Amino acid sequence: MGKLHLNHMRLRDKWLLMYVLSVFIPIVLTNVVFYHVTTTNIKNQKHRDASVAIDKTGSEIQALMDEAAGVSYIFFSDPLLNETLDRDYRSSLDYIEVYQNTLRSMFDKYNESTYQSIQRIEVYSDNKTLLASGSMEYISDTVRSTPWYKELMNVPAPNPVLLRTGETLSLLQRLDNYKYYNGHEKFVKITLNMGTFQQRLRNSTFDGELYLVNREGHIVSTNVPGVDWKSGSASFASLSPREKALYYEVPYTTRSYLSGWSLHGTMNDKVVLEEVRKSWKFLIYLACLNFVIPSIIIIAMSRSIHVRLVRILRHMKKVKNQHFEEIPDEEYRDEIGQLTAEFNRMTSRIRSLIDDVYIADIQKKDSELKQRQAQLHALQSQINPHFMFNVLETVRMRSLMKGEGETAKIIQHMAKIFRKSISWGRDWVSVRDEMELIERFLEIQKYRFGDKLDYRITVEPAAGDLSIPKMTLLPFVENASIHGIETSPRKGLIVIGIAVDRGSGELVFSIRDNGVGMCAAKLNEILGYLEEDDSMGDRVGMKNAYYRLRMWFGGSFRFHIESEQDIGTFVSIRLPLETGEAALSESR
Repeated sequence: MGKLHLNHMRLRDKWLLMYVLSVFIPIVLTNVVFYHVTTTNIKNQKHRDASVAIDKTGSEIQALMDEAAGVSYIFFSDPLLNETLDRDYRSSLDYIEVYQNTLRSMFDKYNESTYQSIQRIEVYSDNKTLLASGSMEYISDTVRSTPWYKELMNVPAPNPVLLRTGETLSLLQRLDNYKYYNGHEKFVKITLNMGTFQQRLRNSTFDGELYLVNREGHIVSTNVPGVDWKSGSASFASLSPREKALYYEVPYTTRSYLSGWSLHGTMNDKVVLEEVRKSWKFLIYLACLNFVIPSIIIIAMSRSIHVRLVRILRHMKKVKNQHFEEIPDEEYRDEIGQLTAEFNRMTSRIRSLIDDVYIADIQKKDSELKQRQAQLHALQSQINPHFMFNVLETVRMRSLMKGEGETAKIIQHMAKIFRKSISWGRDWVSVRDEMELIERFLEIQKYRFGDKLDYRITVEPAAGDLSIPKMTLLPFVENASIHGIETSPRKGLIVIGIAVDRGSGELVFSIRDNGVGMCAAKLNEILGYLEEDDSMGDRVGMKNAYYRLRMWFGGSFRFHIESEQDIGTFVSIRLPLETGEAALSESR
């Protein structure tokens, strides 16, 4: 299986891949990131808004408390009030006169119509000469037995204390700043207007539940319907935790009477993301818009390319089947339009060439071929190979009858060479058969040169059964004996070797002679002559063999020749080993 490559993919698949990578995935990622960023920003903004809202509500609650505490400090620091409350009156008329002239105006001044946080102001004293009426109350044993009175006594002046008194909250302040006369016990009780606190919680911009919690952890006010905060037994810790709720807290630490108090807020996470959900449809519409428009554009562009390319491919297949049809299409300026125009021009040109030139040329060559075949048959009919064999056999027998055994042997070698050269019906032969032919040729050459020529042939066993083109090595042996040994004044030696080089995967043929050799200029002339493509010249056998090797093996065979004058010549031919093995398998 080949490697995955873009050039192996069909054009439609490439467009689809480009669409997914360039459009679909970026749009999905962009919308996911946009939604995440938007959600995070809105959530953070909601958190900030909620924190600001609950801080504001907490400040408003504290302002109401401070308002009541300010009135208690006024009562605490008023010397006239303290002297009036501490005085012993001789009669009720004396007290009533003082009340009408002094106390009543003060009580009317700090009533609920002036201060929204105050529902009622009461002054308690153990002075028995004071009448318990209106805003004046006597500290009786019943009062002393209340929890809020006992807790008040544990707080030193001038600090007020915020306590639950029944179903309401009260701010109590001991009035012992001045000591007059008998030093009567006295304190002021300011009952807070819980309706005002409820209204502040309900009108808060905090979009959730608000709980005002005292230092004991009890809920003293809330904007949540159904919570029994008036009884004082509802604990904030006992509330069921809200699923996916966000919690906020504003502790009161700047006022001693509010020490341990806090304002708690809870907000559902759905409220925080409500604005994101409102804009969710808009995000979907925007994503669809970003998805559909590029998709339509890419589909239109891909169709413009794909349809016309498929049409060109279809007509190319028709050309393969010799149907030279032009593509009926308008002239477009893009590359595919130019390709279509060039295809039509090429088709027309090919059809013209086939009709005007190719068919006529084929007919002419066919006529010439038939004429040459007729001439060849005429020439072949003039020579009867069996006649030549019979003649050579007659001469050999005659030589034996006359006692010329050596001549008879040479004639036998010539007959076998002649028979083998015309009986080989295939282009490839084994190395062993080629060497047998070469050996018979060298025996004839020894008969010619006598003791002046000797030869040695070495063939590796592994190379004997390999196949090579027939009669490709013989011309080089012939060239060594005739041109190398014949004109040499000394005894000639031809050494032939055939071996298998497994390292390089080649069949190596080498021939070395000790003949006359040649100079460098002559060697270069021969090498140039072998590379020429014109006539064969004088050395037909060697050039013919070289040409056939080049035709069979192309550039995969290697030919090398070395020569030194008066020393000899060395020729090396290296053939691809796999080609010989493949030819051997086919012959079997």
